[in-house]
Amino acid sequence: MKRLKTSCIIWILPILIAGLSAGCVSRYDEEQKLRDLDFTVLDREDEPEELSAMIEEEKEHPFRMVYADQGQLYIAEGYGGQPTTGYSVAVRELYETENTVCIHTNLMGPEKGEDIREIATFPYVVVQLEYIDKEVIFD
Repeated sequence: MKRLKTSCIIWILPILIAGLSAGCVSRYDEEQKLRDLDFTVLDREDEPEELSAMIEEEKEHPFRMVYADQGQLYIAEGYGGQPTTGYSVAVRELYETENTVCIHTNLMGPEKGEDIREIATFPYVVVQLEYIDKEVIFD
């Protein structure tokens, strides 16, 4: 009889440990949105010089950057080289959770009937907002 109880404990204990440890995992995507954030989409000429230089180095490939300067937070996302003109990046959402700042963007293709040229372009977006000391999550 003792043998049966010991073997049951040996099988149940790992299952309990696995189940409990799975519940301790923190996931940012399960956090609730606290508020939408006010932001400005910057024109190329309004980007901080250092950030523009970093983007120039990375623009041929998809990139995600966070840059802070003088109480401002800059979030940049690029989609790499595209075959024609007419592409742009739209900000779907920018919001704050308890632990993060979350940004969701979309690459928008040329509109139907839009006059496009067959030259490589490198669409990206830079948003500026008041500095928040939290991790930035891209989606």
